[in-house]
Amino acid sequence: MKRIYIKGRKKLEGEVLVSGSKNSALAILAATILLPGKSVIRNVPNLLDVKTIIRVLRALGIRAEYSGSQPNTVEVWNSNVKHVAPYELVTKMRASFFVIGPILARTGLAKVPLPGGCAIGSRPVNLHIKGLEALGARVEMEHGFVNVWGKNLKGNRVYLDFPSVGATESVMMAATLAEGETIIENAAREPEIIDLAEFLKAAGANISGAGTEEIRIQGMAELFPVEYRVIPDRIEAGTFMIAAAITRGNLLIKDIIPDHIEALVRKLKEMKVDVEVNGNEVRVSGKDGIKAADVKTMPYPGFPTDMQPQLTALLSVAKGTSVITETVFENRFMHVNELNRMGADIKLEGQSTIVNGVPGLSSAPVKVSDLRAGAALVLAGLAAQGETMIEDRDHHLERGYENLKQKLTRIGAEIRVV
Repeated sequence: MKRIYIKGRKKLEGEVLVSGSKNSALAILAATILLPGKSVIRNVPNLLDVKTIIRVLRALGIRAEYSGSQPNTVEVWNSNVKHVAPYELVTKMRASFFVIGPILARTGLAKVPLPGGCAIGSRPVNLHIKGLEALGARVEMEHGFVNVWGKNLKGNRVYLDFPSVGATESVMMAATLAEGETIIENAAREPEIIDLAEFLKAAGANISGAGTEEIRIQGMAELFPVEYRVIPDRIEAGTFMIAAAITRGNLLIKDIIPDHIEALVRKLKEMKVDVEVNGNEVRVSGKDGIKAADVKTMPYPGFPTDMQPQLTALLSVAKGTSVITETVFENRFMHVNELNRMGADIKLEGQSTIVNGVPGLSSAPVKVSDLRAGAALVLAGLAAQGETMIEDRDHHLERGYENLKQKLTRIGAEIRVV
């Protein structure tokens, strides 16, 4: 069990350097399955989820480890690849299911257990399976495993019923070694998709259209090892932006990509938070009188679902009433009851919440249910009167935020971990 104690009502001031993108790093490390030889991936955050995908690679017969001499660098040596992904790891982290695409493309056979991870929604894997079947794979479900055969994958049109990031990544990775052209329609447009495509292109893949609704992949006979730097984490950047606003602080957040945080910047400005973007930096200054705002989560470039819990924490102390509608995950309001324990006034109605802003929050013992809910509770603790105890039994925060305690302490938070 892990407990985090935060003494609130302290303005956060100073600078924060954003770590590499967790979601990009996970997909890119999975894609190294496709590349025989040694690849070097830089700007990889040191997180539990990244360590899990590294363990998956090792279980597949690939040597992968953090560099002993270069921080945030993972070195991968890939020769022979096994086809069975381990149950105990894939069921820990849902994102690891997308190894099914590169394993299939590399070996012609993949056996991957149905995934686990945060309990924020069903996130079915049928889109992955339909995409691989369109490339000529044969799929069977047996005893909790997905078995896929496909020695000679062939390019095809793949239409995704929903622009799933994971399914887009699975199909894109598999298609890099398929014969002919694959066209993914209604593809996810998230920055992490573009980052994965740039990594694969650096390795010799022929990919165009990443970041749009239609991605084209011309299959190649083989790919080659590369050195590559992961993009910064837009969700971590957004979390610190809200930390500045909710504590009435002043933070300079460095190493951001402005386009990636545009939806949040617009929403914060609508709420009368001072936000100034300058190159690869953004300064956020909080103040009294933050206004309520309505929010609807959408696939990129809409407002990100991974920022919804954090924004809910901020809106709980805004002036007025806000309506938050969640369209991506059906169970992403588990932070609501915990915020209400801290004095928030939030009512859940179906896939929406009604947030009546209160003058302030107060400390209380609360529990973390998932990664971004945990971030919301940390933000609420930073703003609350007194000392908040956050119980993170499953270490969710360590899955997605690198050195969170150290980063918060350096900018003025009073936080301790037991």
